Amino acid sequence: MTEDLSKFWLSAEKAVLVVVDVQERLVPAMDAIVYARVRKSIGLLLQGAEILQVPVIATEQYPRGLGHTVPELAAACRDGAVEKVSFGCCGDGGFVDRLGALDRPQVIVTGMEAHVCVYQTVLGLLEGGYNVHLVRDAICSRGKTDFLTGVENAARAGATVTTAEMALFQMLRAAGTPEFKAVSALIKEM
Repeated sequence: MTEDLSKFWLSAEKAVLVVVDVQERLVPAMDAIVYARVRKSIGLLLQGAEILQVPVIATEQYPRGLGHTVPELAAACRDGAVEKVSFGCCGDGGFVDRLGALDRPQVIVTGMEAHVCVYQTVLGLLEGGYNVHLVRDAICSRGKTDFLTGVENAARAGATVTTAEMALFQMLRAAGTPEFKAVSALIKEM
């Protein structure tokens, strides 16, 4: 019997992009080169989400202490951020309500830190029955071991590990559309 591969597919009509805690006072703790790559990948996904009409939910962990979403990404998170104090986004009623109202079963997860808020969000989403796609080049942690462990455990728990470009091309499905041309142009700019 063939393995069910449905969890590996993404659809623009079924997906939500989640940007977890990319905040002003948390960014300086990240390696500058790694963060620049992550910010670029998240930016690509946000622009692609706009083209493909994929809703976006951003979160902010205790913004009084960690500040707000970095300005480079905040404008693209058009519906504002859900404030939270729980590490995992699913521990916050505001996030759960906003996600549930969208009625989309696929969640594309980005943000920081991979081994804390991102990882706990992935677990909560999987427990909630969501099909989770963790974007490896759009997450980071302060330390490489924590990053690798967060990604490995998320995959073992059932998340599909992907990249920004992979996720976008999956949602496009085919060339020759105006959306394909727009997303391809974004990728070429990277």
